[in-house]
Amino acid sequence: MIPQLFVEKIDLGDGRSITIETGRLAKQADGSVVVRMGDTMILATAVSARTSNPGVDFLPLTVDYREKFAAAGRFPGGFFKREARPSDSEVLTMRLVDRVLRPLFPDDYHAETQVMIQLMSHDEEVMPDALAGLAASAALAVSDIPFYNLISEVRVARIDGKLVINPSREELEKSDIDMMIGASMDSVAMVEGEMKEISEAEMIEAIKFAHEAIKVQIQAQYRLQEAFGKKEIRTYEGERENEEIYAKVKAAAYDKIYAIAKVGSAKHERGAAFAEVKEEVKALFTEEELAADGDLVSKYFYKTNKEAVRNVVLELGVRLDGRKTTDIRPIWCETDYLPRVHGSSLFTRGETQALATVTLGTSREANQIDSPSEQGEEKFYLHYNFPPFSTGEAKPLRGTSRREVGHGNLAQRALKNMIPADCPYTIRVVSEVLESNGSSSMATVCAGTMALMDAGVQMVKPVSGIAMGLITDGEKFAVLSDILGDEDHLGDMDFKVTGTADGITACQMDIKIDGLRYDIMEQALAQARDGRLHILGKLTETIAAPRADVKAHSPKIITRTIPGNFIGALIGPGGKVIQELQKATGTTIVINEVDEQGVIEILGTDPAGIEAVLAKIQSITFKPQMGEAYEVKVIKMLDFGAVVEYTAAPGNEVLLHVSELAWERTENVTDVVNMGDVFQVKYLGLDPKTRKEKVSRKALLPRPPREEKKE
Repeated sequence: MIPQLFVEKIDLGDGRSITIETGRLAKQADGSVVVRMGDTMILATAVSARTSNPGVDFLPLTVDYREKFAAAGRFPGGFFKREARPSDSEVLTMRLVDRVLRPLFPDDYHAETQVMIQLMSHDEEVMPDALAGLAASAALAVSDIPFYNLISEVRVARIDGKLVINPSREELEKSDIDMMIGASMDSVAMVEGEMKEISEAEMIEAIKFAHEAIKVQIQAQYRLQEAFGKKEIRTYEGERENEEIYAKVKAAAYDKIYAIAKVGSAKHERGAAFAEVKEEVKALFTEEELAADGDLVSKYFYKTNKEAVRNVVLELGVRLDGRKTTDIRPIWCETDYLPRVHGSSLFTRGETQALATVTLGTSREANQIDSPSEQGEEKFYLHYNFPPFSTGEAKPLRGTSRREVGHGNLAQRALKNMIPADCPYTIRVVSEVLESNGSSSMATVCAGTMALMDAGVQMVKPVSGIAMGLITDGEKFAVLSDILGDEDHLGDMDFKVTGTADGITACQMDIKIDGLRYDIMEQALAQARDGRLHILGKLTETIAAPRADVKAHSPKIITRTIPGNFIGALIGPGGKVIQELQKATGTTIVINEVDEQGVIEILGTDPAGIEAVLAKIQSITFKPQMGEAYEVKVIKMLDFGAVVEYTAAPGNEVLLHVSELAWERTENVTDVVNMGDVFQVKYLGLDPKTRKEKVSRKALLPRPPREEKKE
């Protein structure tokens, strides 16, 4: 029997629509839906364990997003013809969904929960990542998992001044805004994207526009929920509580923590002081009490610590390191720190430090993108590394984390639109975070800017970044500039903003509370602009403009375009010509065929080597013009003429026939020219009889007068 299908439709108002259906697929999951827009179809499932693991005091939530190659009618690349580890684009989509869902589960819900999202059919006109948040929320909506505040996500673009929801990839290329917004009915929970130097007011307008579209999508989820039959939310065992222990911990710790927090201190000094207070609190309990309730003592100490620190900010306007809410930590910068890299910089702000390097290469080094929903390449890309020593910890290394992928992508989007369109290089920026106490991704943006300028990349404008925080009790609030790591953990918002002196280039915002007011967001953006410009001033004090040229040991790149029919001659049989040329000149030569033209990239550190390659190209593509004179050199002597080589194009040879040596009859070629002689000849085109090229020396000599006939 075919199961009953429940469908809801969302009208986007421009002839496009989205449908959500449930009841047909994956019915053993706690909740499952199929979201469709055009021919793009996404299956989302939600499953949560019925019991929590003992001792777990957090939500073990896994959000997984995968794109199936079959969805686009393609095979996976490489030898292993199976989808394997997630691509960076899949990881970024997972993060977009996770960051909105996670804060909206009940605080005391700790059961293992998985939300799995799969791209099952791909329409090139529909970008699937914009549908993933809607699919995840809808799957939870038709389940009995405790998730009360439904959400959705949309992409917003601005094309020719008009805001658009969920544009196609082709439309997005024309946009000056590319933002993903996640929100509930009441408030915005997540913003991430890139922009082409827009104002704070324009950004708020785009967020509000997206939020209205999200509300429509959430209403459709509620309708689907009612039609399907809203399930009774499962009961679960919440966190163990003991008000008596909480009162005892708070009474012993609150004032001491408050006193430490208001003084202002460095990270490790402050951590040691808090740890000492915690030991004093634990000393108030017997060993038997700690064995039974030690987890509650730790939990309530953290709760008390959070409350005291937040109250210091709200009541005194003083932060953990002694700054006021708008103060930026001390900054020092340095460029050209590493002697043999193509560009480098150190950026240190307070207890956060990033070392950035730049490497320049040809199009061969471009980052290849090959996923079911996108194919192409990136000629500018940024990688971010966050080793455990940066926070003074020893942890196992398990490859690149989702966080590292996300932070690197944010910094890349912040900088990429400031790389000039005519830059001939492929550019790789790597940020090594050496110390971290808040906003290492923004330190990466600042270090990346300086390293690019140090490398001689002619950036359009320098870019800086800042992370903003928020602490609010529902009535009073404080917006914090340049947040610490502790202020991120204990606060209510992490809002990263990057930009030039003229506008915003990227942002990432995560909200941990319900109901963030737009006036607070506006204040945060205005405060961020002031901080961003302050940091930008520090960067330009260190390096005011890009270096005029790349460094002596850095590769220089020259591009040339040749007719497509000469590509084979430059490559040679089996690549022999180009390989020998690279070896002889110490260069790297890359040839790409574009619109029936050969685009040649020559990369090398030795100018003489580059010039030799250019001479070879000129030689191969040399085409003499009818009637023009050219300098030639004799390279071979024959009985019936001399083989000459164009001096401007070594390797290009032509026969100078004996009859074209001089006006006088020539018996022996050596009577007129010899090996190594250099002289001018005139190009006469193709000989109509032999169909070979013809040149003449005598055509450039004065013709002798005719002798008069004797009577």
